[in-house]
Amino acid sequence: MIAIKNLNQFYGGSHTLWDIDMTIRPGSRTCLMGRNGMGKTTLLKCVMGLIPAASGEIGFENRDLRKSAAEARAGMGIGYVPQGREIFSQLTVEENLRMGLFAKRERPADALERVYTTFPVLKQMLRRRGGDLSGGQQQQLAIGRALLLQPRMLILDEPCEGIQPNIVHEIGDLILRLNQEQGLTVLIVEQKLPFVRRVASDFCILDKGRNVAGGAIGELTDEMVKHHLTV
Repeated sequence: MIAIKNLNQFYGGSHTLWDIDMTIRPGSRTCLMGRNGMGKTTLLKCVMGLIPAASGEIGFENRDLRKSAAEARAGMGIGYVPQGREIFSQLTVEENLRMGLFAKRERPADALERVYTTFPVLKQMLRRRGGDLSGGQQQQLAIGRALLLQPRMLILDEPCEGIQPNIVHEIGDLILRLNQEQGLTVLIVEQKLPFVRRVASDFCILDKGRNVAGGAIGELTDEMVKHHLTV
């Protein structure tokens, strides 16, 4: 579904991504792993067109994403939940969700109701401002906004960051359900190892901007964890 080849990116004078090769299989749940500052969020932002890649290829369903404007990628079928959630704190829950509809030309009449069915708490808080929600509720709002697009691929950057354990478990259940029942392909940046082992089908590790390991989640060894992930 996504094929990245020889991707390089620079930030000022720093070479942040080095010849990244990465393939995301349709229907997979791939976790992008690595210590802080290793290039994970930078890679996601390159995929979404939020920062430019210096060279290389990013293909989505055999289309060249580097030739597409950032604002077009949601309409192409990619849902994105950024690190920190980035909801509109002064808008209500309903207004936040409706903002997500602008990215899609065809808007199913039941799109909002589907989100409310998935996240009942959001329907109970329609008139509350996004900034007044808890961290877990804000994350559900951000995911719900992305799901309004009915994406074929969902990208989540640190979905468990600052979230209470019960909501972390619910997010894991949701990812598994969307993947298994709807065939949604998922790419996740996450550092909580128990969550990764439970939810992911595949993994990829970045170290200092380089792709150093990857494969089926069962191939993630304790030695890899100690060498590339332990702080």
